[in-house]
Amino acid sequence: MPLTRIQSLGITDGTIVAADIASGAITSAKLASGVGGKVLQVVSTTKTDTFSANAASPSFTDVTGLSVSITPSSASNKILVLASYNLSANSNDFQYSRLVRDSTAVFIGDASTSRVLASNMSQENSNNTGVSASINVMFLDSPSTTSSTTYKIQACTTGTTVYVNRSGRDSASTVSDGRFASSITVMEIAA
Repeated sequence: MPLTRIQSLGITDGTIVAADIASGAITSAKLASGVGGKVLQVVSTTKTDTFSANAASPSFTDVTGLSVSITPSSASNKILVLASYNLSANSNDFQYSRLVRDSTAVFIGDASTSRVLASNMSQENSNNTGVSASINVMFLDSPSTTSSTTYKIQACTTGTTVYVNRSGRDSASTVSDGRFASSITVMEIAA
């Protein structure tokens, strides 16, 4: 006798909630193709105050308030890091910054003799100490963990002091010496 009807047991469309699904019952292998790449969670930090530190190159220092933590839901997922901030220093000084995962620098150049390994570099010009370099970082990381992971920005300078969210000169009487905002955002991307 052919099967003509399956008893629904009172379940109608749209009534199964997440709590009714056993943990681990749905894996990526059971999902339709093309599911990878979806954004699973987003965490962001914004810094509006200024920062300065004596951080002579090549000794990097953490930029206070420019870090964010995320706990990946799967060790195979990736983390997309987006950071935007402003760096400056004093006359003729170079300033470097880098992206760091926990205590490991990521998104930096290959080692080469005594060169500074950084994500980027800019220079303060002696003729215009009222400027600040706008830095943008975009990096897709593979932390391979489900533990809480912190991403942060570190900076240093070839001079004595590195600044964030302000110019080196920072003169209140000069309209070109602005104050700025910075942010760092992390997104967990499904594998």
